[in-house]
Amino acid sequence: MRYSPRGPLRGPALLAAAVALTTVAACSNGSPSGADSPPPSPSGTGPAATTSAAKPSPTPTPSPTPTRTYPLSTAPRTVPAVRSHEPARGPGWKPGPRAGVVLAAGSAGLADEARLLAGELGLRYRGEAAAGPGDVELALGAKGAAESYTLTVKDGRVRIAGPDEAGVFYGTRTLKQSVKGSGAMPEGTVTDRPAKPQRGLNVDIARKHFTAAWLEDRIREMGDLKLNQLGLHFSDDQGFRIESDSHPEIVSKQHLTKAEVRRILALAASRHVTVVPEIDSPGHLGAVIDAHPDLQLVSVSGRTPRGAVDISDPDAARIVDDLLREYAALFPGAYWHLGADEYVALMAKDPEASYPQLAKAAREAYGPSGRVQDLATDWLNDRAATVRPTGKTLKAWNDGFFAGGVVSAAKDLEVEYWTGKEYGARPPLPYLQAGRRLVNLNDEYLYYVLGEPNDFTYPTGRRIYEQWTPLVVRGTTPVPARYDAQILGARFAVWCDLSDAQTQAQVAAGIRLPLAALSQKVWDSRKPTRSWSDFRALTTKLQG
Repeated sequence: MRYSPRGPLRGPALLAAAVALTTVAACSNGSPSGADSPPPSPSGTGPAATTSAAKPSPTPTPSPTPTRTYPLSTAPRTVPAVRSHEPARGPGWKPGPRAGVVLAAGSAGLADEARLLAGELGLRYRGEAAAGPGDVELALGAKGAAESYTLTVKDGRVRIAGPDEAGVFYGTRTLKQSVKGSGAMPEGTVTDRPAKPQRGLNVDIARKHFTAAWLEDRIREMGDLKLNQLGLHFSDDQGFRIESDSHPEIVSKQHLTKAEVRRILALAASRHVTVVPEIDSPGHLGAVIDAHPDLQLVSVSGRTPRGAVDISDPDAARIVDDLLREYAALFPGAYWHLGADEYVALMAKDPEASYPQLAKAAREAYGPSGRVQDLATDWLNDRAATVRPTGKTLKAWNDGFFAGGVVSAAKDLEVEYWTGKEYGARPPLPYLQAGRRLVNLNDEYLYYVLGEPNDFTYPTGRRIYEQWTPLVVRGTTPVPARYDAQILGARFAVWCDLSDAQTQAQVAAGIRLPLAALSQKVWDSRKPTRSWSDFRALTTKLQG
């Protein structure tokens, strides 16, 4: 002990010194700090002698090794964010050298998903086998809504289970993103499902040729974002972009071969993306009219509006039906888009006066009250009847549905709502009040129009992320929440009005953040918990 140089100790200081001396003595009599005490005296006297004469102490019981503790886990950081995560204490999961991807009994249908995930994470695929240490197990048959999944990390293993293959696939996307972003998947249980059944991207490949490789890259991107629809608008005034056997004369020089289309479809199926083809009619058929000029609609003044066929001419219907039958067989997906927007005859101030041949055909078919809009609606219904035997769900643009006519659009047509500005187009509520089901392609937020003509501006991911929801169908005002179930989802749309304004690479870069923001809002329509800056940084990291 060191003593104060200021003189003898008195009072409390003296008491403290005495206690300290007692402590030192105790330490020298077998305490763990006795290692610092002096060696035994050779004469057998002193502290060491006292120790040797005392009753030997029992052998000390070793202290147990402390169990490692972990903080409660946090939700994985993914795009879109998972809807629910139950935290737990544990190390989480990381890919290890002995880990593999296995299938639970009865889950052979997940082989493609398992092989994909194994390749992405550098793991072995072992097929249907019992899960071992460090493994990822995929399982079908769990209860839940379509496309839902449960992902559990426990005891050093991962289990992803869902009621269908799509749900399990989305669980593998969550695992992939979490590992890419942080190196691990946190302990605990993710329970996840989409808010909307239709979620995707629409691409105008008619006005601008996009290569098969570019479309395949978008499909991979969409799969990771849990988007499930790719709309292909492949016929318009500027081009017809898929090889045709029934009418090769209409096909543009730059086009996709059917072999390329089948390759695209195979990749899309592996990523649970349904391709929705569209042959737009009776407008937007300029490529067909170029090869068949006799189908051109002509006004009373001799005007020939671009892309509009004469719907009173049976030959126009015959050629379009030929194409519908041909491509309905090529595309195996559950949807077909009939177009029906912007038929120029109906955008005239007085359609009956401007196109007397159409007015005459309408009166002959529907009586004195028949109008051009009835003829156009009947055209839409007839094209629907051509495709309906395939069992596909049929879609049409909202400005192809008209009110107050003799003829009404078929009840099974889904409304693809993009505008309230065109002739005949109405606000969303009348469609919803009539019981129509609707997909949101709001041109205020979701239209990426090359060259920004007609007051369009390139949409931003931030605006979609912070302001838009699937209820915002037209403009910036949402429809009442009671119609939420009738709004089936949304697609982000690329239109190539000025096709040379951007390259393929520029389009891909320009839509990256808006598409990610859309994926968040159709997967979970609630207000996001992450800030835009955090979401943007995470998206950039995961897609880099």
